[in-house]
Amino acid sequence: MNGGPRAARVRSLSAMTGHVAIVTDSTASIPADTARQLGIQIAQLELTVGDERNDERRIPHERLAAAMNGGVATATSEPPTPAFFWKYLDAANAGAQAVVSIHLSEKLSQTAASAREAASEVDVPVHVVDSRQSGLGLGYPVIAAAEAAASGASLQGVLNVLHQRLQTSTQMMYVDTLEHLYRGGRLSRTQVAIGRAFALKPVLILENGELAQLARGVGGERALRKAVATAVERAGRGPVDIAVEHFRARDRAEDLLGQLRAQLPQTRHALVEETSAILAAHVGPGALGITVSPVS
Repeated sequence: MNGGPRAARVRSLSAMTGHVAIVTDSTASIPADTARQLGIQIAQLELTVGDERNDERRIPHERLAAAMNGGVATATSEPPTPAFFWKYLDAANAGAQAVVSIHLSEKLSQTAASAREAASEVDVPVHVVDSRQSGLGLGYPVIAAAEAAASGASLQGVLNVLHQRLQTSTQMMYVDTLEHLYRGGRLSRTQVAIGRAFALKPVLILENGELAQLARGVGGERALRKAVATAVERAGRGPVDIAVEHFRARDRAEDLLGQLRAQLPQTRHALVEETSAILAAHVGPGALGITVSPVS
């Protein structure tokens, strides 16, 4: 996902009116250079660590990990409505005929609700989409929509590409400790105690916009083998974009990506990314996320 022809298309697009602008939020984990090349506007969710509240990009992952390991309170919140308002207004001033604004699952966050509130205050038509995804399960469909927009697709064409990719993308998460899921209300104290006693490591999957348990393994390697097998099954036989996100676990993430690539010979794009700090704050250090996004 480098520059070249894609960057040239974006420069051409920015000079013309009537284009479709793409907005998303920071949980999409889109690499900064890709967002810049495709003109994707990103609203930052906010993260509170101890007494500091800031855009998530301004709080280093290593500081967040140290805080979580040390028991420092953390909290997350959606972007304020003005953050979206100004992005939509900038798109209108640049000549966009419409904005497609795609966000983290509404069952996990009120981000899309903030976007809708802002959309009601601008003149340009804004189509707010609840992705029912997170991480690069959201990011890859956003990138596909932005590529369609950059190639001159109509609003309906962009929405068709987006919805197709959202429907076929799968994201799974492995957590190294159950404690942070308990703090976020995802597990009971009894479940955490049983998990500790038997060294159970859960693999979660996003289904219909919310987290569900896919499997539990005695030890991390068994759990991850189940995640990889499910990812390969969901990827299908055609071209696919894949990614492994992590929170302070890059070596393990790169190993997982290698396993996926070995079993998915039609891989088109493959990424290892440190996950959004917002998602990291809910799953804790050592967590891993696997995304498969088949290409139509």
